[in-house]
Amino acid sequence: MKGYWNRPAETAETLRGGWLHTGDLGVKDDEGDLRIVGRKKDMVIRGGYNVYPREVEDVLHEHPAIAEVAVIGVADPRYGEEVAAVVVLRPGAELTSDGLRAWAKERLSAYKVPHLVAVVDELPKGSTGKILKRAIDRGLFADAPR
Repeated sequence: MKGYWNRPAETAETLRGGWLHTGDLGVKDDEGDLRIVGRKKDMVIRGGYNVYPREVEDVLHEHPAIAEVAVIGVADPRYGEEVAAVVVLRPGAELTSDGLRAWAKERLSAYKVPHLVAVVDELPKGSTGKILKRAIDRGLFADAPR
């Protein structure tokens, strides 16, 4: 990659020291294989713990009531950021915030469980159908108890 067309600041941020900094985050398993776990921009830091939204989303996708989900960080005075899930339910399905949290607690470490949950009709998407997390209204959680 030579750079972004007519965007020198973004090119300088991405191309540093001869390396392309993609922003992807990965972990190596015990066998030395690398697995992509998310994007640096999307990572939620809750009380000093790193939460990879993709990992939480993969678990929440297993819930039978959930059609789509996006996990984001929401500013929190106590933890810095709180883990929040924005979900679209399958037709005819019902799910409460407490119900989702209880289900998630059985499958995730406590600091990864979404403490804020919003059910929406649809998630914002780009022309390719990818969920646009930055377009999700954090105001959905303004009145949520903390």
